Amino acid sequence: MNLDKDMQFEIKSCFAPNLYRSQTLKILEVTPSSVVIQMDRSSGRGVFPADNFHYWIKRGSLIKLNDHHRRTS
Repeated sequence: MNLDKDMQFEIKSCFAPNLYRSQTLKILEVTPSSVVIQMDRSSGRGVFPADNFHYWIKRGSLIKLNDHHRRTS
């Protein structure tokens, strides 16, 4: 999956780095080596190695929200 700025993901309970018990996160910046995110209940930012972020997606811990989910939530 190609990651883009402003993509949003639903956070499942198996996402271990969820220290804030957030329900969603948003990508703020993507580089070839890292992904900068912000969780909905945090004012801080987090940085993941790109491979690590893809791991959480493949594992089903982060589910991409499409435009329909964002409008109805």
